[in-house]
Amino acid sequence: MISISEWQKFGLGIVGFGIFFILLGILLYFDPVLLAFGNILFLCGISIIIGLKKTFWFFFQRQKLKGSSFFLGGIIIVLMRWPILGMTLEFYGSFSLFRGFFPVISGFLGSCIPFLSSLFQRQQGTRSMV
Repeated sequence: MISISEWQKFGLGIVGFGIFFILLGILLYFDPVLLAFGNILFLCGISIIIGLKKTFWFFFQRQKLKGSSFFLGGIIIVLMRWPILGMTLEFYGSFSLFRGFFPVISGFLGSCIPFLSSLFQRQQGTRSMV
């Protein structure tokens, strides 16, 4: 089991609150204040969990620069009170940034939930070109 420090637990809580405020802002018809607050909490929580230097390194790697620019640009647009456009840009940017984590997440969920493991195995079999 991975041990995490108290600061990382604090950062996980902040990330959780950030995601909560983002979802609440989306449910309340893209409320720009809730979305902006959720984005700020999410970024602060990520930087507390992995550190400022690693956060900067993650967002500004050469191969992730396109996704980072869309993600951070979307946050800026949300802060300028254009929530629908900003969240669209953020969604595309987060998909580009975290694309490498999707196989890890699906493997983890497949090992924890039996129904999903059979679904993932079935989808892996349909990806052949033949």
